Amino acid sequence: MLADRLSIPSVLFLILAGIAVGPEGLNLVGLDSFGGPEPLSGIVGISVAIIVFEGAFHLKVDKLQQAPREAFRLVTIGALFTFVATATVVRFALDVPWSLSFLVGALLIATGPTVITPILNVISVRDQVGAALETEGIVNDVTAAILAVVIFDLAVLGNTGLPALFESFATRLGVGVLVGGVTAAVIWYLLKHLDLTPSNAVQNARLVVLIGAIATYGLAEAIAPEAGIAAVAASGLILGNSDLPHEDEIEAFKGDITLIVLSFVFISLATLLSFSELVSLGLGGILVVVAVTLVIRPISVLFCTYGERFTFREQVFMSAVGPRGIIPASVATLFALELRSTSPEQATILVGSVFLVILMTVVFEGGFARHIAQALNVLPMRVIIVGGGRVGRGLAERLEDRGENVVIVDKEEDAVETARNAGFSAHQGDGTDTSVLQAAGIENAKIVVAATANDDANLLIAQLTNTNYDVETVITRVNTPGNVEAFEELGVRAISANDAIAHEMDNAIERPALSEWMTELGRSGDVQEIEVTSDRLVGKSIKELDEYLPDGVLIALVSRSGDSQIPTPELTLQRGDHLTFVGRRDAVHTAIERCHPNP
Repeated sequence: MLADRLSIPSVLFLILAGIAVGPEGLNLVGLDSFGGPEPLSGIVGISVAIIVFEGAFHLKVDKLQQAPREAFRLVTIGALFTFVATATVVRFALDVPWSLSFLVGALLIATGPTVITPILNVISVRDQVGAALETEGIVNDVTAAILAVVIFDLAVLGNTGLPALFESFATRLGVGVLVGGVTAAVIWYLLKHLDLTPSNAVQNARLVVLIGAIATYGLAEAIAPEAGIAAVAASGLILGNSDLPHEDEIEAFKGDITLIVLSFVFISLATLLSFSELVSLGLGGILVVVAVTLVIRPISVLFCTYGERFTFREQVFMSAVGPRGIIPASVATLFALELRSTSPEQATILVGSVFLVILMTVVFEGGFARHIAQALNVLPMRVIIVGGGRVGRGLAERLEDRGENVVIVDKEEDAVETARNAGFSAHQGDGTDTSVLQAAGIENAKIVVAATANDDANLLIAQLTNTNYDVETVITRVNTPGNVEAFEELGVRAISANDAIAHEMDNAIERPALSEWMTELGRSGDVQEIEVTSDRLVGKSIKELDEYLPDGVLIALVSRSGDSQIPTPELTLQRGDHLTFVGRRDAVHTAIERCHPNP
């Protein structure tokens, strides 16, 4: 509840709670409370399996399609670079053998849904950013878990050999994916084709999925030790995208179960944490944290997300938000328990270095994630366009060119696929259904556009939006001119298709140069409007502001209290005025950033 109140990932408070009741605090709970290392290892293993299954179940294919190229780089090139670079830093900063260094490097690949998802729940970044971070968290959890176990078995325990490492990794991953696929098919068949008794169908569906997740983990572990994490991730991903009956109820149930086991795992593992282990790392431990967070993570993210899909500010945000979670904490603790009898010094360094990175990244990257996002201005409000036809896609293209976070909603599968192929975020569903609008993010929308070819649907969308949501602007397409009055009575801005075409033709006849230029809006030219809310603008004259603006942009209009005028040089700006910039696209964007850096 503290985490929700303060918008901070709950992992921080769970770790603090574990320390408070453990030997470093009240000494109420210790390793003996769990019956020793082996029972704790079994319970933690099943708990982690449930957590990873829930995270993968939550990851939808349409999310993966938002940033497929960048997400793929993050889980391949990015993971490999993080692994090698972290191991190198640990090797020289802490002066430990390469085997232990690579073990720590493998564990710190993982970010994980347990720390990323809570951040994204309270920070509404663009879909592409969230998709890349969530995909990285799920996949790298699996990679880190398997790779760490393989290195521990082959290197730390003395069975060295690079070919053996690759073979062991591939075997565990392959077995996990295969088992996960088979069990997902069985669970899907049970839920889709068997009568689970009508009176208790929801409860039984939940039970089948939970048992299926645990059985998936157990079966994969029996075939190839430590293949269970890959199995539950594959099974969860498949089932989460399989249109299961009672899916909403299953997802809510999984969330509750995950909350319980997540709390147990972090609190119980934190009871085993020793401050002396953290302090013993000294300056070398601090160097590892600094290198992982301020050097390795930024280099990895900037390289893997290079291109036009993300802005530089979004890249910096993703670089600054990579807290470590459940996989490194649980696996490092279990390995340390096994090492303590034979190599207590290595066990101390392993737990100390991993938990130091977890604590620092959760506190600073998780705790200050919202402040980082606000400082970088990566929290765009959404524009939801209901209707993915030519009109909707044309509007979406212009808005996205101007940096808006656009989501298209359409009930036709072909329209959604066309929109996604064009690079837009798109949700399939009926835009007159509030659950569909909520899934598209209407609670964080500043503009809703009803652009379907059906006036009845557009009118209903406008009514739903005005009645249920706090949206600044609702604009509707009106296909039949006689319906305009009905829309305007709702206080909705109605755009008549016929009137718009007639107006465009009139411009082409009477004002051909202006008409041609307006056609180029969003390409070479642009028109943007901002509200005067910044102290840097209030009290300035238009002449003073003109000297501050780049070449190629003009202040075309100043609107005050509903009246618009072409400004004189002496006009002094007041708070609440609206300025309309006209000019070259790049110049208009520069002017907005200079005058209103946080629109």
